[in-house]
Amino acid sequence: MPNPRLSVLDLALVAEGQTVGEALSDSTTLARKAEETGAFERIWFAEHHNMDSIASAATAVLIGHIASATTTIRVGAGGIMLPNHSPLVIAEQFGTLAALHPGRIDLGLGRAPGTDQRTWQALRRDPRASDRFPEDVVELQAFLADDHPSLAAAGIHATPGRGTKVPLYILGSSLFGAQLAAQLGLPYAFASHFAPDALEEAIAAYCANYQPSEANPHPYVIAACNVIAADDAEHARATLDRVIRSRVRRFVPGGKDLTDDQLEALVAGPGGAQARHMMRHTIVGDTTAVARGLSDFAGLTDPDEVMVTNQAIGLPDRIRALEIIAAAR
Repeated sequence: MPNPRLSVLDLALVAEGQTVGEALSDSTTLARKAEETGAFERIWFAEHHNMDSIASAATAVLIGHIASATTTIRVGAGGIMLPNHSPLVIAEQFGTLAALHPGRIDLGLGRAPGTDQRTWQALRRDPRASDRFPEDVVELQAFLADDHPSLAAAGIHATPGRGTKVPLYILGSSLFGAQLAAQLGLPYAFASHFAPDALEEAIAAYCANYQPSEANPHPYVIAACNVIAADDAEHARATLDRVIRSRVRRFVPGGKDLTDDQLEALVAGPGGAQARHMMRHTIVGDTTAVARGLSDFAGLTDPDEVMVTNQAIGLPDRIRALEIIAAAR
C-alpha cells in the first residue's frame, strides 16, 4: 500500500467572532502541534485577498512568524500567486526567509490571482500577468540561483535571494500546471481539496512527461485532501455539515444575510451540491476511518506526499484532529 509523507495546509481561518490576531495565534499553536507530533513534513499557507475568513494575505510575513515559532518543520507557501507580484520581489522575500531559517522554507507558486477581479485591480496588476506565469517562474528560479548569465549581464541580483535555491513547487488544479511542472522539472502539488475533477489525469500527465532537472531528478507529487477528524465519528460528520453550510454561505452573494431557512434551501439545492462536490476528497471520522481514508486517497495516484487541510472547527477540536491524523499516519 502507498505510504506517502504527510503535511498540512493551513488557511489561517478567521472564525465567526474571532479577530485576525486570534486566528493567527491559533495558526501558530497548530503549527507547533503539527511539529510536536513529528508526523508532518511541512506546513503551508496560501495567498488569498479580500476574504474576511482567511488571514494569510501577507503570506511571506505569516511564514516568517510561523517559522520563528517552530524549529524543525518546513514552512512555506501553498502558494504565492505569482501573477500578483514581480519575481524579483518574491525572490527577495523568500531569500530573506531562507536566510533566517536555512533549509526550512518552501515556495509553492500558483497562476491564479487568488481573489476577484476588482481586488486584482486594487493590487495594481496587469490582467495579462497570468499569461506570463511560465516565464515568471523561470525568472524567479534565476533570481534564486547562484548566478544567471542574463541577470549578471544586466547587473540585477536578488539580495537576499541569490544563491538560496529555495525549493519551488508548481501548484495546480488542471493540466496546465502539471505540464509546466513536468517541463521545468519541478515538484507538483494538486489542489484536490477543492478542485477534485482532474486529479488523476493531471498527475498521470505530470509523471509521464517529467523532464528531470538537477535539483529534482525525479517527479514529486503532492496531493491535497480535506480531513475532518474527531474521536466521535458522529461529531466529525456533524462538522462536515457545518463546513458545507459555511461554504455555501461564504460563496453565495448576500449569503451572510440569509435566514436559516434560506440557507437550508440553498444547501439542499445546487449550491450545496457544488460544495459537496468540491469537497469530494474529504476524509471524515475517527482514527480508524482517517487511517483508511488516507490510504484510499493515496491509492488513487500514489503521491509522494498527502497534504491535508484540517477542517475541524474551533482550536481544541483542530488540535485534537492533528493528533488523530498523526496517529492514523
